Parts: sequence; C-alpha cells; structure tokens
Amino acid sequence: MAKHVLIFLSFFVTLTTLVVSLQAKLPMNVPNTLTLFRIFFAIIVFAMIGFGHYDLALLFFLLASVSDFLDGWWARRFKQITVFGRIMDPFADKFLICGVFVCLVAIPELTSDKANNYPAWLMLQPWMVVVIVGRELLVTSLRAFVEGTGGDFSAKWIGKMKMGLQCVAVILALLYLSGGAEWNIMSSGDGQELLVQEFYRPELAAQRTTILAQGLDYALGTKLWRKTVFFSMLISFWLTFGVTLLSGLDYSIHAARMIRKQRERFQELKDRRQG
Repeated sequence: MAKHVLIFLSFFVTLTTLVVSLQAKLPMNVPNTLTLFRIFFAIIVFAMIGFGHYDLALLFFLLASVSDFLDGWWARRFKQITVFGRIMDPFADKFLICGVFVCLVAIPELTSDKANNYPAWLMLQPWMVVVIVGRELLVTSLRAFVEGTGGDFSAKWIGKMKMGLQCVAVILALLYLSGGAEWNIMSSGDGQELLVQEFYRPELAAQRTTILAQGLDYALGTKLWRKTVFFSMLISFWLTFGVTLLSGLDYSIHAARMIRKQRERFQELKDRRQG
C-alpha cells in the first residue's frame, strides 16, 4: 500500500511541476527538459522497485543518473543556466535519491539477511534512510536561507562525493536484488556452481532467472559476482551513511560561518550609517 501511495505522489509531483512550468512560461531548453525527464525516470524506478522488476529499475536509475550529468554539462557548456534549472535540478536529484532509498528500505532482503544469519545492523536500516533524507532537507533549507540573503551556497566536493556514493549504493542494491538476492555459491562436485541460499520469501525464487543475472553469469563465466556484489553493497551502505553525516556537518558549519559574516557585514554597514 505504501509503495502505491509513493508512486501516486510521484506522479502528482511531476504533474504539478509541468503545470507550474507551463503557467509560468519558463524556458524549456535542453537542460530543463533533461531535469524533467529525470523526475519521470525516478517515478519509473519507484514503480519498478514496487513491482519487483529490479533489473528495469536499475536501467532507469542509470538513465536518470546520466541525465543528471548531461543537464549540468549542457547548461555550463552552452550557457543555458536558468532559474528553473537552479531550483529543479537539485530537487530532481533529491527526489530520485531519497525516493529510491525509501523504496529500498521496505525490501526485507536489504534490511536483514535471515538466510545467512548476518546481524541486521550490517544491512540497510530505516534510521540510515532517515539520516539520508534528513540531511537533504537540512542542506536544502540552509541553501535557501543563505542564497536568499545574497550568499553563495554552491555544491562542495564532499557533497558531490556523497551523491556519487549514494548512486553506487543504489546500483549495487538493485544489482543484488536483480540476481535474486543470492550470494551463497557452492560447487556441486562436477565443476558446476549452485545457488544454495534458502529463500525466506518464496516469491523471490523467480528472480533467479532475470535477464540481467543470466547475462552476467554468462559474461563472467561464474555466479560468484553475487557474493562480490553482496559485500560491496554492505560497504557502500555504511560509506554512504558516514559521508552523508560528514557532508551534513560540513555544510552546516559552512552555512553558520556565512551567516555570521553576513551579520558582521550588516552590523558594520549599520555602524557606518550611524557614525
């Protein structure tokens, strides 16, 4: 039920964005169009995760990520930076990332590993997603306040690193799920590799034969990629969580310094006028 509500809200956000842009007669150049496409791709990603089509969700997430790079490059290269783009581009990024993590944390295979008896805290946890979403809301509020007073609150390198790690974590999670959430590989004795994980959700058994998983099995000549993806995914979750905390702290300190400098500047101007 929650997934269907999220999908409905996603469509509502996209429709609202289109209506506002048309009513305001905003310039729909290439970067702005790519930004709207990214929002549309995000909705498809949410829907595919909700319906269990993780390979398709991965495909559209990659398309959304590529559009994020292209719209920024195009806007700078051809000088098509607009107010609409400055507002909607970061919104589209946060809409995609926060929405995907909310969808992923609802999947039991990512929040606990009952079949392999790993502690739940190693996996993706709801409090991690709360921190990720909370950080995005905090930085958005700080940016709006600082830039509203004439300051510059451009993205910093740690923010870009955070975004990169978040994308890597999502890609690995979707790749892991596309492989049927399996990683325990054993030999049958005749040189054949067997997937021996005991499914604790029977409906996941169908995921063993996804086109993506079969293609990787054939291309790599082994099913052991699932094990690599599993442990890489766990590492990426914790790296993402750590860098998200650090970037939120860094942006908060940066905003506090800018606000203090602005107050000192205003006080200096006030003193000059009174003098």
